[in-house]
Amino acid sequence: MTKLKICGLRRSEDISYVNEFLPDYAGFILSEQFWRHISLDLLTQLTSKLSDKITPVGVFVNETVEKIIPFSKYLGVIQLHGDEDNDFIRTLKKHTDCEIWKAIRPQTSNEINNACQSCADKLLIDSFSKNSVGGTGVVGNWKIIKNAEITKPFFLAGGISADNIKEAIEAVKPYGIDVSSSVETDRKKDREKIKTIVLKAKD
Repeated sequence: MTKLKICGLRRSEDISYVNEFLPDYAGFILSEQFWRHISLDLLTQLTSKLSDKITPVGVFVNETVEKIIPFSKYLGVIQLHGDEDNDFIRTLKKHTDCEIWKAIRPQTSNEINNACQSCADKLLIDSFSKNSVGGTGVVGNWKIIKNAEITKPFFLAGGISADNIKEAIEAVKPYGIDVSSSVETDRKKDREKIKTIVLKAKD
């Protein structure tokens, strides 16, 4: 069964919604340049209320290992969404007990093939945008994923909603699906949208 991650949680209400419908992963934006980001104090509060059936994922973009370590105590997964290389990932693995995911925004199948050489545990394949490293709501180029020789488990992100999640799973057969903006209304997580996409992912 395809896994589901709901990203960008930042309110206690968000936690109650995911606890009710139980996606596999809950994502928290922990780099300050994004509007969905939360502080270490708020991460501590939110993860303390999170069901133990849901794995907390922290999303970081071009941070130092020293910055990430204090957050890692409250996470099961560290998702790197910047220019982090294998040396950085190896160092992070030495200093934390978290699984490491590396996000990429490929424009070609070859970029995906190269990313499979990463020492990260899993990949996250997001849609490419010149203006943002994620959370754009833009659907990615699934054709380059289908044409790639992928050797790692990967999450598919970028513009996936209840309307196209089945199509996305059928098209590229990912390990998991990552959603954020498609389960929001007026920049807040929406209980009904979360319910709908969880049910579709598990169907």
